[in-house]
Amino acid sequence: MGARRIAVISAGLSNPSSTRMLADRLAAETAHRLTELGSEVSVDVIELRDLAHDITNNLLTGFAPPALDSAINTVISADGIIAVTPIFSTSYSGLFKSFIDVLDPDALTGKPVLIGANAGTARHSLAIDYAIRPLFTYLHAEPVPTGVFAASSDWGAKADEVAPLSTRVERGARELAEAMARREPAADKDPFDPGNYLGEGRSFGHLLGGLAGE
Repeated sequence: MGARRIAVISAGLSNPSSTRMLADRLAAETAHRLTELGSEVSVDVIELRDLAHDITNNLLTGFAPPALDSAINTVISADGIIAVTPIFSTSYSGLFKSFIDVLDPDALTGKPVLIGANAGTARHSLAIDYAIRPLFTYLHAEPVPTGVFAASSDWGAKADEVAPLSTRVERGARELAEAMARREPAADKDPFDPGNYLGEGRSFGHLLGGLAGE
């Protein structure tokens, strides 16, 4: 089936972070499922906390510093994305949304996404469907049906025994792995090749000629 690459976006602010814990579990299970389907898997984790200043600078100047540029390229070139955010004020975190805002609006078109979120209470679990899923749908990505929410209790002795976190992680990971397996592997693109953004077979000469009225 070929190699597959997973980009994991973790928007946790603390260290250690329950957001990162959930992201790691989702990534490990998805990689396991893809391996069972006969694929080689690589996983790249992007900690947005480490890029907070670069993201702000990008929003202010329109230019991505090297570390942020690398993170953006990792996300848009991946075969599938795992995006996990803490829930603040019933929605995704500001840092998470700011990173999404620096991506090209068409960069995630058709890309499978597994959504994860965590908060102190299960009352925030609907944020996945009324806030985060519409965001990725607007960007023309393809979120898998299962979103995985983890409350603080899911990490302790009073975890949900009816729909345990492990079951939700397995279901979401399976859906992402199957969605990735159905797609052709993402091709690496040369960022300096004008054909990637001017059209196949075209060059800056065509652009300049068009501007000159030729």
